[in-house]
Amino acid sequence: MTKNPTNVWPVDLPLQLDRGAGSQVLRIYLALRDSILSGRLPPQSRLPASRALAGQLGVRRNAVVAAYERLLADELVEARTGAGTFVAPSVPVGVVRPPTEPTVETTAAPTIFALGRTHAEPQIRDDLRRAVARHLRHFDDAHLAYGDPRGSRALREQIAAHLAVNRGILCDPDHVVVVSGMQQGLRLALGTVVAPGHSVWMEDPGYPAARQAIEGAGARAVPVPVPVDGGGLDVAEGVRRAGAAQAAYVTPSHQFPTGVVMSMARRVELLAWAERTGAWILEDDYDSEFRYAGPPLTALAGLDRARRVIYFGTFSKVLFPGLRLGYVVLPPDLLEPTLAARQAMDRFPPTLLEGAVADLMARGDLSAHIRRVRTRYRHARDLLAATLQGHAEGRLQVTVPEQGLHLVARLIGNPPPGTAARLQDMARIGGRLLSETRIKPQAEDGFVLGFSGHDLAEVKAGALRLCAALAEGGAADVTPPRS
Repeated sequence: MTKNPTNVWPVDLPLQLDRGAGSQVLRIYLALRDSILSGRLPPQSRLPASRALAGQLGVRRNAVVAAYERLLADELVEARTGAGTFVAPSVPVGVVRPPTEPTVETTAAPTIFALGRTHAEPQIRDDLRRAVARHLRHFDDAHLAYGDPRGSRALREQIAAHLAVNRGILCDPDHVVVVSGMQQGLRLALGTVVAPGHSVWMEDPGYPAARQAIEGAGARAVPVPVPVDGGGLDVAEGVRRAGAAQAAYVTPSHQFPTGVVMSMARRVELLAWAERTGAWILEDDYDSEFRYAGPPLTALAGLDRARRVIYFGTFSKVLFPGLRLGYVVLPPDLLEPTLAARQAMDRFPPTLLEGAVADLMARGDLSAHIRRVRTRYRHARDLLAATLQGHAEGRLQVTVPEQGLHLVARLIGNPPPGTAARLQDMARIGGRLLSETRIKPQAEDGFVLGFSGHDLAEVKAGALRLCAALAEGGAADVTPPRS
């Protein structure tokens, strides 16, 4: 029997296929490529015949042939007529591709009580599909050219009509700007109205993403923590801390995270401060559509006579976050500079979904959807609150909001730092810790729990796990008050 030459690899070529790398062809190609580039297959080594390698690896022969063709295209191997396939004489030995698998094992974060979840019910999915299909059938030149930096006229008109009826805001559609979400809108506004290094009032506790936008925007603004109490943002304290601030970020209709509504006295006081100093009010009305008791509240922008309020709204909470559609209502003086900033950022929003959402609003589909899910979310809120109140044995103070998509459950007794985080891990729940929403740390802590968009059975199970963690692992730190 004739022995193989020294440069011929035996059939049992030392290859390990990456099972997470996609198709068979890609797995074989990557394994061979890495062996060549790492030097395990030396230059001018002959590769096994495709049929033999396929038998060794347990794959289709055609997959090996295709992998060899890719190596040929990369000039890592060469085909010699009548002799076979050989590693190229000159290759960059020592180059290896990054690992496709993470080197550190990760665990997915718990999703129950995650904030901002929505329920895209089958009806609204069908409505949206039909609306998108209609716009695809009537595809025209408007989708093929650069659009208005404010967004489509049709959607802006529907937003203006919605705000007039539901939020008490009378605005010109020309002053509505469609954006990809509140974060983009807030960054646009900050870059327009706040000079570098100047102060912006920030509710404390408050929305962490807004604080990040204030700190990270091109304006490089400085967030000034202003406390929140039962009447909302403490305007007098804000004046004392930074009376010359250029802007104030507020969530007056449903403060994040506490859920309190800014009192009318505070609203008037805040508007007067802005008019007196020339400051701007950044009103984030993120979940105003979900009010469970009483009529809708008039937005701060609906009370603004001096035109100092910049209003932010979103479709992420009423439809779903992946839609990436929000809007800003601008005072007239800010329209031109904000649009100039918008054109330097992303020019204009996507036109196809704009038209579909405008159709949903015009036909009443969106309003009907809001009514349906509002009932669902109210049931989830009540179930979560009742379960916590019934099983926490006095270890939690649960605030039941009249509006919104989350509630706050505070730990009784101000336990040591880290207790809330430990209980959260024990209960395997998501959401946020109350301490994570504060700029100035305080002893008080608790849980900010989202109840929208979650299965009711999961809401109850998650609440029971939290109560069990309080009773078991947290007994040493969280003691109910004596009766």
